[in-house]
Parts: sequence; structure tokens; C-alpha cells
Amino acid sequence: MSIFNSIEILVVDDESNIRKLFSRELASPGRNIHTVGSAAEAFDFLHKNYCDIIILDIRLPDANGLELMSKLLETVPNVAIILITGYADVDNAVEAMKNGAYDYITKPFSLERMEQVIEKAYQRVRLQRENELLRHNSEHKSMPKFIGHSKSVQQVRYLIERAAPTDVPVLLTGESGTGKNVAAAALHAQSRRADQPLIIKNCGTFDKELLRSELFGYCKGAFTGADRSTDGLLSLAHKGTLFFDEVGELSLELQGALLRVLETQHFRRVGDKEERCVDVRFIFATNKNLAKEVEEGRFHDAFYHRINVFTIELPPLRERREDIPSLVEHFLMSLAKDGKEYKISPRALQQLMDNPWPGNVRELKNIIERGMILAENNLINVKALPFCQKSCQNPREKGFSTLEELERSHISMVMHAVQGNKSKAAQMLGIGRKTLYRKLEEYSLTDVAGQDIGFLGK
Repeated sequence: MSIFNSIEILVVDDESNIRKLFSRELASPGRNIHTVGSAAEAFDFLHKNYCDIIILDIRLPDANGLELMSKLLETVPNVAIILITGYADVDNAVEAMKNGAYDYITKPFSLERMEQVIEKAYQRVRLQRENELLRHNSEHKSMPKFIGHSKSVQQVRYLIERAAPTDVPVLLTGESGTGKNVAAAALHAQSRRADQPLIIKNCGTFDKELLRSELFGYCKGAFTGADRSTDGLLSLAHKGTLFFDEVGELSLELQGALLRVLETQHFRRVGDKEERCVDVRFIFATNKNLAKEVEEGRFHDAFYHRINVFTIELPPLRERREDIPSLVEHFLMSLAKDGKEYKISPRALQQLMDNPWPGNVRELKNIIERGMILAENNLINVKALPFCQKSCQNPREKGFSTLEELERSHISMVMHAVQGNKSKAAQMLGIGRKTLYRKLEEYSLTDVAGQDIGFLGK
């Protein structure tokens, strides 16, 4: 899939002089021409390679071009087909356009005309694919930089720089909100695939009924409602990077299917008899202890060892507090709108420095964004940090002996502030609902919250 590189064109014509003409006259540094002489050869090529445009002769020795076009569109969904024929037929042209052909050109044709049609066809294909990528990456269009100068952050940067140029799978570990998505973006940006797609998928959002089709794609008629062939995430990420966030949420069945893709770089779409090859670099992330998950039978042993080739652990914010001022400054600039400049008072900054941060950098960002709304004269003071006023004080001043006690107090106060609504609490803390449930149980806060507030919330 050449979304940003040269155009890949397949010419299907039984006349050798036509194939030679395309190869000699239309090939260029930005345009790769591949030629075959029959329908069988075309399918063989497409099962092993990706292309953007198919130039198809309407009369072939082993197939009718109009019938073949429909089968080709099922095999390669995001492709433009240009039909060529030596017999001008208005009815055939109309039928071809109705069935999905991009254009219909009669022989003899001028090379200039063909080049114009190819360029316009490619623009449409590219737009379709970019829209598909945006659909999958809409919430990740703007990724923050990896901010900080602590030793732990410097180590993360070093590991990213060493791993990025390779194609080995990378496993990013760490608590929720530590910046695993940012690390994945940095790995992709510094790789040789930087100008190709970065597809991001949170494994917790996979529809269990459709997860195989979403990952591998499917053929028309593969199941009820499959009225057209569709590419999956693997096809969209061809030549690029596929990032699976929260890989610990994947089912054992899908882990086994992905293991085969990792080992062979081949997959089969749902409902397809033929395998397709793919060139994808994989990055995985989790906030779970996968080794423990393997021991307890919830994670595939072979899959774990295959993705655990190169591990990068993202440190929690409480272990790199010296980075908080830089992060605050970054968020004050990146979140500001209408040219406004925001500042934070020394006392408010100190409270942020003392906070336990169970939601890590994501929680810090949420609190800064809320603080900007409540800022007076664009200055964030203690009053603008309502979730920190009591819990952000120095542990010794509050009588806490451990960070765990401070974190327990902080989560308890947030739960009370949102009247027990777990969705709102998780959002403010910058953690997932599952993580919040786990911490509430760990700190025995579930019953306490219910008794104090009167209900457990959503």
C-alpha cells in the first residue's frame, strides 16, 4: 500500500506489446509498473503484493474483464481499476462505471491521456486510504512530546533510539497514563517507516464478535452484512507500524492468530481461501504483568515470548517528579487557545509536585486543563486545583508515612468530589475504569465510598 511513496500499478493485458509499452513509457521513480498477461497471473500477483491501480484489458484469454473487475475489487478493496479495450462500446462503458471502474479507455490511447487518468485515479485511492487511517487514528492525531530530563526519561529515550531503526517487536510496559502511546509514536517517527501509516488500536475496544474481521479484513459474503470486501488493520498498516495498546486485553484466540502473523508475515481475511503477505512493524503496550498473566493462563505463552523481544518500561510520574515543572509548562502552552498565555503560582506548582499521581501524566494534563478554565487572570493558583487542595500537601504535613496512603487519600477525595461517579473519577484521575476499580478494591474504598456517598456511582 503506497500511501505516501511511489504509485504501484498492475497492468493486466494479454498483448505483450501493450505490456512493454506501459513498462517502457510509463515507469518512473514515482511510478512502479508490474505486468501480467492473464487473470490467473493477476490474482497470483495480488495475493503476494499490494497495488494502487489496476489497468485491466476487458478481453483476456481466461476471463471477461467486466466480470473479473468485480472479483478484483473484492480481492483488493482500496484500488482503482481502469479498463482498456480495443472495442468502443457505450453499453460496456456504462456498465463498467456502474460496477466500480474508475475510467474506461479505448485503444489506441495517448500516453498523456493515460498518465492524466492514472494520476487522478491515484489521488482518489490515496484520499480513500487517508480517510480510513483517520477513522482509526482520530483520537491520536496530535501526540504530545516525551517531556522531561530525569534519568529515567533519558533511559527511555535511549532505548527508543536504539529500537526504532529495527523491525523487532517492542513491548511498552508501565502504569496507565505514563505515556506509552507517546513512546510508540516516537518509535514510529524515528523508524524507516516514518512516512508510512501508524495504525493505533486499543485492544480493549475490539468488538468480540467482529475482532477477526477488524484485524484481518473480510471478503464480500463472508458473513451476514458483509456486502463488500473490506481491508483490516493489517492491510492498512502495510509498510508501516501497527500499535496494539493494552495488548493484555486480547483474547487467547486472537493472540494465537497474531502470533502466526508475527512469525510468517502472512494472514488470511475472513472468508478468503488465499493468504496475503504483509510487511508490518508491531509495537505492543500493557499496564498488566504479562508474565503473571501467562502463569495464570490468561495470556498465550508463545505469544508473550514473541512480543517480549525488546521491552521498554515507562516510569510512573511519582518516580520522576523533577519532570513535573517541564510537563506543566508544556501543557500550559499546548492547551492554551486564542493566543492566551497561562502561568501557575509557585504554591500550586508545589502542590502538583507533592501529588501521588495515580493517573500519572494523563492525570496531570487533565488537572492543568481544568485549572486553566478556573484560572484568574490566566494564573492557575491553589483555588484552581480543587482536586489537589487537600491531598497534594506534603505527606509529612498530612501525617502520611507512605505514598500508598497518600494515593488512597487522593482517590478517596476525588470519588467524594464526583459523588461516587466512577466514570468521572477515572477521567479526572487520568486512568481507565478497570484501573480505578482495581485501586478501589486494593485500598478497600468501594464500600467506604458507597456508605459515605450513598451510592456506588456508574
